[in-house]
Order: sequence, then structure tokens, then C-alpha cells
Amino acid sequence: MRRITRIATVGLASAALALSATACGGKKSSDAGSSTSSSGTKEASAAIAYDIGGRGDQSFNDAAYAGLEKAKTELKIKTAEAEPTEGESEADKVQRLTELARKGNNPVIGVGFSYAPAIKKVAAKFPDTTFGIIDDTSQTDKNIANLVFNEEQGSYLAGVAAAKTSKTGTVGFIGGVEVPLIKKFQAGFEQGVKDTNPNAKVLSTYLTQPPDFSGFAKPDLGKAAAKGQLDAGADVVYAAAGLAGSGAIEAAATAGKWAIGVDSDQYNQPGLAKYKDHILTSVTKDVSLSVFDLIKSVKDGKPESGEVRYGLDKNGVALADSNPQYKAMADVTAAVEKAKADIIAKKITVKTAP
Repeated sequence: MRRITRIATVGLASAALALSATACGGKKSSDAGSSTSSSGTKEASAAIAYDIGGRGDQSFNDAAYAGLEKAKTELKIKTAEAEPTEGESEADKVQRLTELARKGNNPVIGVGFSYAPAIKKVAAKFPDTTFGIIDDTSQTDKNIANLVFNEEQGSYLAGVAAAKTSKTGTVGFIGGVEVPLIKKFQAGFEQGVKDTNPNAKVLSTYLTQPPDFSGFAKPDLGKAAAKGQLDAGADVVYAAAGLAGSGAIEAAATAGKWAIGVDSDQYNQPGLAKYKDHILTSVTKDVSLSVFDLIKSVKDGKPESGEVRYGLDKNGVALADSNPQYKAMADVTAAVEKAKADIIAKKITVKTAP
């Protein structure tokens, strides 16, 4: 879900979160590529191209960065990063990926489904380089790994928690942009709520429609949408809206209600510390693990390709329990654990569309 302004703290304009689209500030964190060591051997280097919002979104992009940093430390490789630019074209993405591949980075990972067309074009020109794309399943080239998640499963657990926690019987879902990926979050959440409390009401709002992807990037939109849902009686708000989701968290916290984060464990995000006591839990997807695993597979000489899926069964998606208040809610956590077990055992099939 995703992400334009970089923020040190959320108070700077309400900021922090993420998922997939197009635009952002034009900073390059690193231009590293493969280099030759003193012994004459080529040093391995991996690269990621960020999604809209860029590094510093406290969520999606930052999770990818964490995986890159882990690889840098544990696998002793060089790394490179590239930021998107506001209002960029498809050609800009192609140029960015081409530059990273030309410099010898392997793998080159696009963070977000908006990179799909560009990766397909560039991967064909660099058949010996492995490319990864997060949140897309459309790539069939042998040198492309589709890193995907069962977001609907984690969102189902969030729905259970929201329904068990709500005192008004009304909860809210905010999607950044109305695309199939975000509809998976909505579908799972609504199903989890209704399976837990058939009488509960779910208010669902999307911030923008394609081709306008600013719903992943503007905290003020998330804040306004959450305020509207809170005014309508919601006392738990779940936002899958990238950077815009931070605005929803701010609105819920200011109103003394619960927010549910997404992608990263937002209770532990420094930029959201001011609101952490009102972040009940977060639906996490282990983007960092997927990035690390792909880099390691290339370094080991057995590069991943095709669909690489992360679900509840592999802890690829989960519901965070960092907030002590959440952990103290025995009836809520028990219901969530039962739902998780039933999904893994295939007793519950979670829908991927509303």
C-alpha cells in the first residue's frame, strides 16, 4: 500500500506506512554496485528500487530496506538503493532498474506491483541477473521471482481482533487505492469481523482510484477518512494505505480509539511513537524476509524464481503483539490464535475479494 514526504516523526505532517504504486522524492541512498576486490574477484551486490513514499515510510519500504541491511551484514555483500520520483513515468522505472542492473547488482528488487511492466522489460535485457518484485504474480520469466503474501489471512486476524475489541460494534477499513491487492486486505478484514460478530458494521473507504495513487502517499487523506469513520461510530480503524495510513493512526489516537497498523509492526516504529498506545496491533508481512531470502538464494547460486509465497503457515504474515494492552486481552488473543490455527488447518478459507 504506499507512500512522498520523508518523515522523522509523524507529527511533522502525520506520516508513515506503505504498499504499491508510483511516485516519490528523488533521493538516492546508495549507488553501490558490484566492484572488484584486491584479489580480483567480483564482490556481490544487491539492489532495491523503492515504492512510492520511499525509504522512511515506517512500513512497506522500510521493511524492504531492513531485509537489504540484514543481507549486507550477514552475507557480507554490497548494496544499492534507488528512490522513485514524484509523478514518474514507466520509462523512469525502466531507466532506474536498468541502471541498477548495468552496475552489476544481482538481484535487483522492485518494491511494489507498480514495477511489474518495467521489470518485465528490463529482465529480458539482463538474462543473467535475477529480478524480484514484491506484491505481483504476473511475471513468468525464468530470472524473475514474484515475492507475494497472503495479506487476506493476516487481515482476517485483524478483523477478529477488531470485532472482539470494539465496544460500539462499528469498525473501519481504509484502503489507500482501490486495486486488487488492497481489496485482499479489505476482504480478509471484513470476513474476520463478520465471522466474529455477525452484527458488527464495517465502514470501508478508499482514498483514491487508479491511476491516482496518491492515496498511498498523503497522510492528510488517511486522517480525514479515519475521522469520518470515527464520527460515524467506529472505534477501531484498520488502514492499508501506505504512508497515508499514518494519518489514520493519528486520527484514531487523537480520538482515544484503536488503530490497527499494517505491513510493519507500527507499534515499534519511532515515527509513530507519539501514538503507539493506541496502535492495538499491526498486520505484518515479512517483506524483509522475502528480500533477504532472495538475495541469499542468488549468493548461494540457487536463485529463486517464479512465485514465492509467504502466508500464516510460514509466518510470512502475522498479527503483531507488541502492545502490552493487546497481550493483556486474553479473550481477544485466544480468538485470534484459534482463527490462525483454523486458517492454517484449512478449516477457514479467507476470501481475496470483498
